[in-house]
Amino acid sequence: MPEPASALDFVGSGPPTYDPEPTALPLADPEELGELVADTVLDGARYGTWTLRSVSLRGDSARYRGEPRRDALLTARFGTGAHALVLVAMATGARAAPEAHLAAAEACRWIGRAVGRSHRRLAEDIRATRRADLKAGLHRLTDRGLGRLRASALERGASPEEYTASLRCLLLPADPHCRTRVFFGVGDGGLFLLRDGTWRDIEPGTTEAGPPEPPGTPEPAEDGDRLTLDLGVPAPPGPYEPLPEPPPPPARDPFRFQVSLARPGDALLMCTPGLAEPLRGEPALSAYLSRRWSGRRPPGLAAFLADARVRVKGYADDRTAAALWEA
Repeated sequence: MPEPASALDFVGSGPPTYDPEPTALPLADPEELGELVADTVLDGARYGTWTLRSVSLRGDSARYRGEPRRDALLTARFGTGAHALVLVAMATGARAAPEAHLAAAEACRWIGRAVGRSHRRLAEDIRATRRADLKAGLHRLTDRGLGRLRASALERGASPEEYTASLRCLLLPADPHCRTRVFFGVGDGGLFLLRDGTWRDIEPGTTEAGPPEPPGTPEPAEDGDRLTLDLGVPAPPGPYEPLPEPPPPPARDPFRFQVSLARPGDALLMCTPGLAEPLRGEPALSAYLSRRWSGRRPPGLAAFLADARVRVKGYADDRTAAALWEA
């Protein structure tokens, strides 16, 4: 029998201040209806050995104030068969910026187009574990995407500080014989591994000490990546598909990159700060999601949505999450 959807509304010391369901809708412009953002989006897929669930939810605060969801989510497949590559991209617009939702959506669309144009080479590099090529190429694409946001800010008459977004992405090969998973992006959020019923914070650049790693876990690379493959494969020459925009100046936030090897039974979670912060700050939430998401049987879409929306008092931002279960 399928696992029933969660009945919990919240965990922690008490109920959150805001109503648990959507209330006020964002203000609509009759000439710009294409810019409206739904309160909630939900998606999923299964390829090879992995099953994906992804969701983006408007936060309690935005629901109460009638503001649009600042988080954006894109799930896209490029290519066919075992050579297909799946991209999950999520972005968060700047707080209190009037067009934050548009910047987040543009960031996801831009990186989606860039990955789509280069998906064949990316898929080959992932299968061959060409870590240096992947890091350099994806760093370049991410910088160009953020540069595109700065150009759009000028076109819209907005400041680059307002029309900007964080960006977090997963690249997932459909090849059932490839268990390499690639994370990259810029900005805050979370990357977590649920293994043997225990959450591990594997966010690249994390400086806090985490729980001991199990035997056989690769040692961290010199650049700070954890659970990272570095097999010493030489990177052959050959750039990714060239793009017309000139390279932008370096981003204020560091580029985050990690290549990890999945094990059967793992659950990998990528999320925006709206879920990462309560997951790190409220033990009851991490314990609850550990119970719900442990094991090789992933939840259905409805159950995943119910789990992802379990609230914690003091955390009212948008939540966007993508979870990957490994068979």
